[in-house]
Amino acid sequence: MNIFFAIVVLGCVGLLTGLLLAFASRLFAVPEDTVVKELLEALPGMNCGGCGVATCAAFAAALRGGRAEAGGCPVGGAEVTERLGAILGVQIGKNTRLTALVRCSGGLRAYNKYAYEGLTDCHAAMRIGGGSPKECPYGCIGLGTCVASCPWGAISLIDGVAVVDQAKCVGCSMCERECPKGIIVMKETVGKAINRCCSEAPGAVARKQCAAACLGCRLCAKNCPHQAIAMENNLALVDPAKCKGCGLCISKCPANSLVLS
Repeated sequence: MNIFFAIVVLGCVGLLTGLLLAFASRLFAVPEDTVVKELLEALPGMNCGGCGVATCAAFAAALRGGRAEAGGCPVGGAEVTERLGAILGVQIGKNTRLTALVRCSGGLRAYNKYAYEGLTDCHAAMRIGGGSPKECPYGCIGLGTCVASCPWGAISLIDGVAVVDQAKCVGCSMCERECPKGIIVMKETVGKAINRCCSEAPGAVARKQCAAACLGCRLCAKNCPHQAIAMENNLALVDPAKCKGCGLCISKCPANSLVLS
């Protein structure tokens, strides 16, 4: 009899507690923002952080709160931008497509200081031997940390250097954030010249470090008909506002370090 009474009491207590919780959940429920829900459904859901915040949900909330622009999702491209603009009721301008570029073409042409046999990770290699197993302190280490970070399969190692497949790259910038050397940059795909080398060593030193290094010879600058190239810290830098993409500088570069973006 006592056991039966205890079971009944516990059951009543459980039922009452459940009713109180149900009432409290309704009383203190936060109304769902349908606009945020629509924005989140329109986003690709990759949570890549390319928009500047950690998740798509956080970006949707930022859009709703006016703290982000509809064109801030690099993965979604023009289609997602238009959908976000329609949901928010705002006019969207041109959505510039960005893709990653590895500013190094050394790879097997970059000379080694020693044979690295540690973890297959660029961050690990940076911690020993002066920051890189390569003679060039500026270039790609070539262990593929950026390759592993890319969810789109847009990066691969070719002849010892990371290379981005521009057709696959969606501009999420995950590789840019992962590269310990800081040599991966996001750029517009507009057919302008860009120097893949970022070594600031003098020409004679750079040549001893890498056969693909920019020598600072000024041939590209001297032959540019648009005065779009200037020398800075022994490095040829192209002004995209002046560059017309004629490719003359590329044909003149003895190191083949200039390419069209």
